[in-house]
Amino acid sequence: MEFLNNLVNTINGLVWGPPMLVLILGTGLVLMLMLKFMPLTRIGTGFALMWRGRAKGDESTGEISPFQALMTSLAATVGTGNIAGVATAIFLGGPGALFWMWCTALVGMATKYCEVVLAVHYREKDDRGEHVGGPMYAIKNGLGKKWVWLGTAFAIFGGLAGFGIGNMVQVNSMAHALETTFSVPLWATGLITMVVVGLVILGGIRRIGVVAASLVPFMCLAYLIAAAVVLVVNASAIPAAFDLIFTHAFTPIAATGGFAGAAVIAAIRFGVARGIFSNEAGLGTAGIAQAAGTTTSSVRSGMIGMLGTFIDTIIVCSMTGLAIICTGVWTSGASGAALSAAAFESAMPGIGGVILTIALVVFAFTTILGWSYFGEKCWEFLVGTKAIWPFRVIWVLAVPFGAIAQLDFAWLLADTLNGLMAIPNLVSLLLLSPVVVKLTKEYFARS
Repeated sequence: MEFLNNLVNTINGLVWGPPMLVLILGTGLVLMLMLKFMPLTRIGTGFALMWRGRAKGDESTGEISPFQALMTSLAATVGTGNIAGVATAIFLGGPGALFWMWCTALVGMATKYCEVVLAVHYREKDDRGEHVGGPMYAIKNGLGKKWVWLGTAFAIFGGLAGFGIGNMVQVNSMAHALETTFSVPLWATGLITMVVVGLVILGGIRRIGVVAASLVPFMCLAYLIAAAVVLVVNASAIPAAFDLIFTHAFTPIAATGGFAGAAVIAAIRFGVARGIFSNEAGLGTAGIAQAAGTTTSSVRSGMIGMLGTFIDTIIVCSMTGLAIICTGVWTSGASGAALSAAAFESAMPGIGGVILTIALVVFAFTTILGWSYFGEKCWEFLVGTKAIWPFRVIWVLAVPFGAIAQLDFAWLLADTLNGLMAIPNLVSLLLLSPVVVKLTKEYFARS
């Protein structure tokens, strides 16, 4: 077991090492330049399309509304990464890590736009008549038969990673947060979550879409209001916080308080890696959800889909990061969710930790729902629609196990597989980028 742990540790270091981070940021930058910064200049258009996309639309062009597709994607991305992931990035890389998270998100909007455009453009119908898409279908239908192995690799990595990153790790975070704050037994959280998750995902993407569209906007807004309270209480520290962020994005930061110090490379590495973990730009998952949306235009779907990265990182992660830095708790030596909880508790004594625990639970729960659909579509690509019901049953049964298990190795393995998902996706994005540019030009020439 020790050999296996060391092997996965080594692979993880390579997967999330400098070459991968350069590949992710570089691909996003290349796509942004090819699109002439359209994802940034059309953010307002994207929000307008999202608002109009609340209507279901023609059911022959998809199973859920474009708004529900975005909320399903956000359900999977707005999770523990927004609370624990941001805190971990700052703990390991210093305040400058937040700057590199922003950079990742800004170029990641181009990446996610392209992922969604290709997923919708190359989607197909399965033998149940439902629309399916994502990087594996874009590779198969866009690059041809000789590249199918690349799509298969993506589906294997995604199908396995989901059980860790999108299921057991999430419920484990929920269970420990509830045990610490409310003394809820781990097994109780596991069983209750299993029942509720089962009731939702056994109804397929339509039920997931309805639940996500109801829960995600509410949870994001409630969390942002709570984080805003922390910033208002510490308003005088906001200018200094921005100074810390921009200064230490490019200069090392010395040890202070319980903070061990960090080099610039640490700020870049952990800022980019945690940014990708949070918003999933480059992993290809957003396209899987948007491919199920009712739409007649892949470009419109892309402009709605790219908002997931903006909302997740530029808005939600920024609020968490600023709360941690403004309150000064980032030097306390705490890490992960405990660091975020300390920030909220310092501004709202007695209730801050409770609010953060509730937010963590809701965020983690919706991530389990969103990732269940991603994993299902990966296994459907590999073995057909006969995999759907066995997958859903196994997914539900994995929940209570995740709540009570020690997941250090599962977390490491899932994090590695998560990173490996990016490689087939980024390769296909670069190879199919001319298709995205062509579709984009045609769309705006007509509009």
